[in-house]
Amino acid sequence: MANPPSRTRGTGSPARRTMTAAARAAAKRAGRPARPEHGDRREEQTPAGRTLLVEPPAKGWQDPPEPQPSESSQDEPECGAPPRRAGRSVLTAVLGLVLVTALTTAAVLGWQYRQGRQTEQARDEAVAAARKAAPVVLSYDYRHLDRDFSRARALLTGHFRDQYGRTTKSVVAPTATKYHGVVKATVATPADGGAPAASVVSATPDRAVVLLFVNQVTESTQVPQPRLDLNRVRITLARTSDGWKVSGVDAL
Repeated sequence: MANPPSRTRGTGSPARRTMTAAARAAAKRAGRPARPEHGDRREEQTPAGRTLLVEPPAKGWQDPPEPQPSESSQDEPECGAPPRRAGRSVLTAVLGLVLVTALTTAAVLGWQYRQGRQTEQARDEAVAAARKAAPVVLSYDYRHLDRDFSRARALLTGHFRDQYGRTTKSVVAPTATKYHGVVKATVATPADGGAPAASVVSATPDRAVVLLFVNQVTESTQVPQPRLDLNRVRITLARTSDGWKVSGVDAL
């Protein structure tokens, strides 16, 4: 009997492939590549190239200079932080405005206070001057007209003084002389003996208007008995260098 042919395991047999896979796994665990077998060998391609050698400079390698900030960036303030100089300028402006406002308010209040005091003083002085001037300006006697008119003109001022002189010379004097006219004026006084009836209509430090109740008793050859007239007279006064003077008289 002939011997049966023996089978040999080739490289491509399953057992051979199993050993190759086991070797690869062991090599991978050991950290080194496994040697490829004849059936799995692949040619490794090494890239071709050149290696350049650069010699260092004579003074050695130097670090590049650091970039310097530009002038515009130095002048600009950092974002998010307000400039101190601008803040001080705003504060100075606000304080200056507050100071100016306070000084102005104090000046206005002071001026108003002085005006109030001067006006109050003017009211008292004007009433006293009107009480004194009314009987003199509104009275006369035909026996001494020149004296009476001169006394009255001394208490007058402005255009009213000139008007009074023309009226007394052209109208009052001839009539009083012809009819022996006598007029006596007094400021009305309450029956209980109080202050004369006078009140201030308006007043400023240099001008005042006073309302008076005046009694005038007239005598002449034209009336058989003395006649009493109860008049309301508005007298305007102005402050002059010689005191308060009458600048207008109106009968109401």
